[in-house]
Amino acid sequence: MYELNAVTKTYNATKRKVTALNAVSLSIPDGQMVAIQGPTGGGKSTLLQMLGALDRPTSGEVTLGDSSISSLADNRLAELRARKIGFVFQSFNLIPTLTAQENVETALAPLGLKADERRRRAQDALASVGLADRGTHLPAELSGGQQQRVAIARALVKDPEVLLADEPTGALDEATRDEIMDLLETFWRDKGLTLIIVTHDSAVARRAERRLYIKAGAVSEGALVS
Repeated sequence: MYELNAVTKTYNATKRKVTALNAVSLSIPDGQMVAIQGPTGGGKSTLLQMLGALDRPTSGEVTLGDSSISSLADNRLAELRARKIGFVFQSFNLIPTLTAQENVETALAPLGLKADERRRRAQDALASVGLADRGTHLPAELSGGQQQRVAIARALVKDPEVLLADEPTGALDEATRDEIMDLLETFWRDKGLTLIIVTHDSAVARRAERRLYIKAGAVSEGALVS
C-alpha cells in the first residue's frame, strides 16, 4: 500500500518558488487501478515521481509497504525501484541500438541474474505481450504499438508489485490505445498489480477503478467536471 502524508514538493524557479505538490495526503491500496488526471503543470508528473521513488518530497512522507521513500538512502531507493516498481512512458524510452530482447533484459541487470536466466525471462515477457517473434528487431523496426508492448514487457519482466504508467497511450492511435489498455488491464488482474496511470485521455481514465484529479498541486477524488 502507498501512503502519502502531507506531501509537499517545491522547486526554486527563476525569482519564485513553485509548489508542485501541496500537502497531499493519499492512500492507494495494494492491487488498485488508479487513473490520475489534471491540467499540464498541475503536478501529475511530480506525483508519479514520488510514487516511483524517483524524487523525494520537500516535506511530508511517502511510504510503499514498509519502505519510506522519503528517508531511504539512495542505494536503497535504487533497489526498491529495481525490484518493486515498473515504469511505462509515453515515449517508450527504448534504447535504439538494442533489440527488443536486449531492451527487456536491461530491467533485469540490477538483479544480478545469470545471462541464461535473463534471456529466458525476457523471452517469456515478450511472448506475454504477443511479441515472441520480434525479439531480434530494433525499435525502429517496430510500430508504435509494438514498441509500447516491448516497454510493458521490460516493466513487467522483473515481476514488480507496482506498475506506473505515464501517458502510456499518448503517442498511439485510438485502436492501438485500446489494445494497450486491454493488455495493461489483463496484467493488472492476472498479476495483482497496483496500476497507476497518468493520462489526459478520459477514455483511458474511465477504465480505472479509481480516478484522481490533481490541480495546482492538490489532489481530489473523482474525474474533472467540465
